[in-house]
Amino acid sequence: MNEQRREKGSSITRVLEIIEAISRAERPISATELSFALDIPKPSIHRLLQQLEASNYIQTNMRGLLVPGARMHGIALGVLHSSRYKALRQSILKNLAHKVGETCGIAIPNGTDMIYYDRVETNQPLRIHLPIGSHTPVSCTASGKLYLSTLPKERRHRIIQNLSVDKLARNTLTDLDKLEQDIINIAETQIGTDNEEFIDGMVACSVPIKDQTGKLFACLFTHAPVIRKSLTELITFEPLMREAALELGSLITTDLSDHD
Repeated sequence: MNEQRREKGSSITRVLEIIEAISRAERPISATELSFALDIPKPSIHRLLQQLEASNYIQTNMRGLLVPGARMHGIALGVLHSSRYKALRQSILKNLAHKVGETCGIAIPNGTDMIYYDRVETNQPLRIHLPIGSHTPVSCTASGKLYLSTLPKERRHRIIQNLSVDKLARNTLTDLDKLEQDIINIAETQIGTDNEEFIDGMVACSVPIKDQTGKLFACLFTHAPVIRKSLTELITFEPLMREAALELGSLITTDLSDHD
């Protein structure tokens, strides 16, 4: 009985170590790399990985490498949403939304999508509603293009050239070379833009929220109907957005370290 309990405890620990390693990996990781890093025998790690994949905690990409699955993303968002910093985060977003006069929010990268993690709606009667948890494409959104602009050159090029780009709005960039040039320009300014590329009649801009190492962790965005603000007008709020992004970066990274 005691031996069975020890084995069960060991399996649970190994599962948690695997989930932690995959969630923290800078890039998709192989089962062999994971086995070596965690000192888990290959037969054992393959068995555990099969169980985790069947339960949708992890998934494999087209190259057979391991990445977080839907349930792992759900846990991460749940931890952040239930944190004791939620009220502070919301107060920062509310203050920014009041000054800008438009909806402001936070988007987090998720493969070739961005997830709307948090938002504060404008009080204006005309608004564009994209609820928390929405998935939006990286190729035509201000936050998505900003995220792509922070990736290493070769990795960014490879991702862009493999994107399936649909024309979602009047200005969607469907030419991949033009899209890549737009993202290169964003890398220089560090402000993502969406000039009616995702939704007709909507413009948006985004600035990075960085962790303690200076790496983009999330994006702070604002969007507006073009009949109320042009993209040029929206970009004038960049200094306020960068100030709020600094506060949010400190808050979110503190939040994560408290859950380590």
